[in-house]
Amino acid sequence: MVFKKQIVWFEEVGKGDVGLVGGKGANLGEMTNARIPVPYGFIVTADAYFNFVKTARLENKITELLSMVNYDNPDELKQLADHLQSLIKQSEIPTNLAKDIIEHYENLNSKEEHYFKNRLSTFKFGLNKVKHLYNNPLVAVRSSATAEDLPNASFAGQQETFLNVRGDTHLLIKVKECWASLFTERAIYYRHKMGFDHAKVGLAAVVQRMVQSSRSGVAFSIDPVTNDKNKIVIEAIFGLGEYIVQGKVTPDHYEINKQSLVILKSEVKYQNSKYIKDNIHNKEVKLGKTEGSQKKLTDEEIIKVALQVKEIENHYYFPQDIEWAMEDGNLFIVQSRPITTMKNVKAGLSRPNEDARTASLQEPLLTGSPASPGIGVGPVSIIHSPNEIDKIHHGDVMVAPQTNPDYVPAMKKAAAIVTEKGGRTSHAAIVSRELGIPAVVGAEAATRKLKNEMVVTVNGESGEIFKGKIISHHVGSIHESTAHRKRIKTVTKVYVNLAEPEEAEKAARLDVDGVGLLRAEFMIAGIGVHPKEFIRQKKESVFINRLSRDLMKFVKPFSPRPIVYRATDFKTNEYRHLAGGEKYEPKEENPMLGFRGASRYIADPEVFIMELAAIKKIWDLGYRHLHLMIPFVRMPWELIKIKEIVQSSGLLDFHDFQLLIMVEVPSCALNIEEFLKIGVNGISIGTNDLTMMLLGVDRDSHEVSAIYDERSPIVISTLEYVVSTCEKYKVTSSICGQAASDYPEIVEKLVKAGITSVSVNPDAVMRTRELVHEIEKKHYKL
Repeated sequence: MVFKKQIVWFEEVGKGDVGLVGGKGANLGEMTNARIPVPYGFIVTADAYFNFVKTARLENKITELLSMVNYDNPDELKQLADHLQSLIKQSEIPTNLAKDIIEHYENLNSKEEHYFKNRLSTFKFGLNKVKHLYNNPLVAVRSSATAEDLPNASFAGQQETFLNVRGDTHLLIKVKECWASLFTERAIYYRHKMGFDHAKVGLAAVVQRMVQSSRSGVAFSIDPVTNDKNKIVIEAIFGLGEYIVQGKVTPDHYEINKQSLVILKSEVKYQNSKYIKDNIHNKEVKLGKTEGSQKKLTDEEIIKVALQVKEIENHYYFPQDIEWAMEDGNLFIVQSRPITTMKNVKAGLSRPNEDARTASLQEPLLTGSPASPGIGVGPVSIIHSPNEIDKIHHGDVMVAPQTNPDYVPAMKKAAAIVTEKGGRTSHAAIVSRELGIPAVVGAEAATRKLKNEMVVTVNGESGEIFKGKIISHHVGSIHESTAHRKRIKTVTKVYVNLAEPEEAEKAARLDVDGVGLLRAEFMIAGIGVHPKEFIRQKKESVFINRLSRDLMKFVKPFSPRPIVYRATDFKTNEYRHLAGGEKYEPKEENPMLGFRGASRYIADPEVFIMELAAIKKIWDLGYRHLHLMIPFVRMPWELIKIKEIVQSSGLLDFHDFQLLIMVEVPSCALNIEEFLKIGVNGISIGTNDLTMMLLGVDRDSHEVSAIYDERSPIVISTLEYVVSTCEKYKVTSSICGQAASDYPEIVEKLVKAGITSVSVNPDAVMRTRELVHEIEKKHYKL
């Protein structure tokens, strides 16, 4: 971490420096150090901003004015915002700071060239990207608030970005304007509503080389509408990226399977204009029907962006919202931030209930792109600019050409939101998801086809708008609605894969027979500290109690259905990211094949023993359905050692307790009979790692990822061998890897081979149960 510096180069900061350089600046530094292709630059830090405010004697004035305003009065708020911004713009930047900014700006070319030379072998672009620069380089000045892009807040473009800035004087003016944008109406209002202390939120100014993008866009490492973690969503437009975020045009929409990189959906949208550089200014250019209707990215470019998205998510270990740009065929990442709307999106919010939908016999008035799930009913109120936001009353369906942050006060009142332009990554979509308000974007001619005071029903999941109130109540999540469906009985058990305690109660209402894979890693990551730190501080009981509390969040709603807890399978590089992790974790060239799973428990059992103690606490309370599965078992003798450790915990003394192993290493799969002779209650096949190792393929490598396919004959035959061997030894067998959720043909083969259960992601439960039922009807002639 860099302390009290007024200006830093990107590589001097990382994700831990949000307090100094804001969320955007910290992420740009983090990605620069991770060799991700980020346009180079420097950051005028929040300390510089606070120093400026103090030197200009603005602190007391700002605090006094903010204490007097009525935040819910738009006129008062506008008057205050204008006054505060004027105070900042009229104040002088301290001389030493101004000189420092100019010096960094003038050195940007040489610093960038030196930086690229040192890292040329790892970047996907080279020195040709800097040789064309002028002595006064063209830069963008971007705001980066110190409370921005945190996991519990999204400032969604509230502060300003200035493009095509050239020259010392122009740069200093734009840095001040960047600071002033901390006090726009929308920024002041948002901080007040979120409870942020205005005086403690600083703003860093990111000065970054301009990318003259021919195509640009936004990408999410999960589906932002449904939270489907198996998809990457990319949206693309012609020209600079401002139009996609502002929702001024409707982008192409692409969906990609995260594991196989198969393009699942490719929607090409007509773009009527683009925003491009014109000398040192930007201008709008109209597009004809032919040019505007072209696909924005080739399939190869879609995969190129998807691979970069995967790399960034893998680096952060958290779903990311990413802005990207293409310049001369080179991909650049302009920024990345954590997705802040995941908890507000109820996965799988469905179409209006079928009875009401059938009774109404209505076709939708309009369709667009689903942007924020849920059902909203109310009278239409059409507005065309932020000056009209007073027209929106609580419960209205707000309809607009597009939105920007100035619309937020009105959006908060709306029952639903409809825009004519924009995609799932536009401002309207992002803010709607954050607010939990149903939204449909890209609904062409909505301001003409819908009329003020017309009552409509907006389905944010399907992207449909219906005339009238066609449902009698808001439809709940898929988890709630399936609780009332008729249960389908199957011989083969259908389990669910889970990781997050917050999802347990909803998942328990699904038509599942239990939890086939409960991943430990999310719970451990939620604790946030490396388990060995608790041991070092002699606070093992704190860790054990916290883990057992999280486990109880699954145990109670699923009782008495079985839950299979997979012990921690962090790799060393993942463990190092926990607080204190660097002290305990070795650096490995290939962590996937390194110190993990059973080998770790045997060599260093202390953490594993704490996990066993947490499980035993549950059993001591009288619950009898929480079981243990050991991951990444390589050799039979490892299983013998593991059983000795589990025996010493007292868990094996419980008659009903079950010990299972993951089959994900070829040496285990092909030698499964020896493991079964030693004695386990069941096995579960992890197809992700097993497929990689059987085929010798890294599924995250673009160069060979096309080879990765769980449907390969050698993989299928191995799966069938493991299942048939387990049937021979009367041991339960299951499959919990991604293949069970993605490929019905694999499930069919394994059901026929005698598998006793399949465990799938929550979104695949219903279709898998129905699939298994149909297979069994044919196979068993039921």
